[in-house]
Amino acid sequence: MPAATETTAVQGGATGFSSLHPDIINFHVLTRLDGPALASAACCSTTLRRQISSDENLWSKICHSTWPSTASPQLSHFISTFPDGGARAFFSNAYPISSADDGHRTSPIPPPPSELISAVDIHYKDKLIFTKIQETETVTGWFRCSPLRIDLLEPKDVVPTPIEHPAGDDACAEMIDGMRLSWILIDPIGRRAVNLSSHKPVAAQRHWLTGEVQVRYASILAADHQGHVQCGIVVTCGESEGGEMQVREVSLEIEDMDGTHLNGKDSLVFLQGALEGKKGTGKNRVEEGQRR
Repeated sequence: MPAATETTAVQGGATGFSSLHPDIINFHVLTRLDGPALASAACCSTTLRRQISSDENLWSKICHSTWPSTASPQLSHFISTFPDGGARAFFSNAYPISSADDGHRTSPIPPPPSELISAVDIHYKDKLIFTKIQETETVTGWFRCSPLRIDLLEPKDVVPTPIEHPAGDDACAEMIDGMRLSWILIDPIGRRAVNLSSHKPVAAQRHWLTGEVQVRYASILAADHQGHVQCGIVVTCGESEGGEMQVREVSLEIEDMDGTHLNGKDSLVFLQGALEGKKGTGKNRVEEGQRR
């Protein structure tokens, strides 16, 4: 019998990441990552940093999947014009929680924005139940003199959802565990953005008579030599006749540490400070939001 022969594989070193075809990286690797993972990947190599930083379409998709409200044509185009990176720059502004740093400014204070845009998204157990974009003028006498309150729904408006409304004594705990909110405030002139939400609720309360559950989010804002204030966001949910959850209120107010509501003029000082201030890294933002 002829001697048995042994087939051996061609020996060689492991394929380097930089040697992969760009299409494989773009369509089979990077598209599977979320925003924080993309930012981390960009630190791994020069090739990745160059690809990730320059891919506007990739970051646009990340923004749209993270915040469905940003997918509207008008807002999507506006985000693409953000300086120093378009959608990537917008994500770096809107994803982290504001640092609430009231350190002294070294640059001149720009004029306050004449208009603010709110891009709001609410998820319950990973399902989108509310999304809206609303513009707020800041130059009217009514805005400047009245207590600041941004309402996204009229008093009698409700937004139906296909989700069963939690009932009983565990309703508040279920809301805190399952509901996530993002409220991105955008300065369309200065091309700046900040997320005013704590992401996860800081409190929830059920009305003993109506059964409505009021969920609260909060963040701490600061301004130069002005101290700190609390930005509070309230989401009120009720139950329909069929037992489904309805969103009945989504509102934002600002109050000082004594609980006094600020008017629009004074609130604008702190909102401007948040827009211009330092942003966190986005790491552990849920825990950081609740701690503050």
